[in-house]
Amino acid sequence: MEKTYQLNYSFITHSNKPVILFLHGFMGNLAEFQPVIELLNQEYSLLTVDLPGHGKTQVLGGDEYYTMENTANAIINLLAELKINQCLLVGYSMGGRLALYLTLHFPEHFTKVILESASPGLATEREQLARIKSDAQIARKLARTTSKIDFETFLNNWYNQPIFSDIKHHPQFATMLASRLQNQPEELAKSLQFMGTGKQLSLWNKLAENTTPLLLLVGEHDQKFREINTEILKKAQLAQLQIINHAGHNIHLENTQKFVQNMQNFLTNPTPK
Repeated sequence: MEKTYQLNYSFITHSNKPVILFLHGFMGNLAEFQPVIELLNQEYSLLTVDLPGHGKTQVLGGDEYYTMENTANAIINLLAELKINQCLLVGYSMGGRLALYLTLHFPEHFTKVILESASPGLATEREQLARIKSDAQIARKLARTTSKIDFETFLNNWYNQPIFSDIKHHPQFATMLASRLQNQPEELAKSLQFMGTGKQLSLWNKLAENTTPLLLLVGEHDQKFREINTEILKKAQLAQLQIINHAGHNIHLENTQKFVQNMQNFLTNPTPK
């Protein structure tokens, strides 16, 4: 069988400790959750991966292997390769959309799932077409980014979006920016083009089929995703919602302690009947 990915991942194992799989957001990499991992390192085994178009992962097949469906299959294959039958799952933003897709299509693999600033995609074809057009424009801009200075300018503009609140004033913003700059703009463009919110098949109608306990985390300053996740809560069984203070879209960076506290409460407490 022809190999279609060379996935770059890190797997920190502790004997008899449950595994958490972390899925980063757009322009992130496997170091995305490092502040969280440092607080959880003794209690769990920890699996992080560079998603297609990000970090050191290589897509060896065609552009179709950047899509959510094929990326999800690659993740399931990685779990099989590592002999992980079941694990806990955490996904942020783009990684949260992927985590929700995995949860709804491969529920037997995941015992509990945390979705940070995530969405089920767009509900209507009109919204999808508009977003595809918008994402294509951003992808073209990324693909034309040929210098580090241009890329840094792109990133600074990206984090001016309202959903990110005042993240640019966070003391760790420069560190995060440096990590983002390790990505390749042309690869990010492919990720956005083929796995962006517009291209994703809507999961709204599948939410009622959910059988996995879900924790939805959104920042108090991220009004857009507060509204989206309030709607998810109405449609998905076994879901609960927590709004995190002093945070916008990137909760795990802006309020790491509260993020981990909510994670631990959810992962260790029995699921309500």
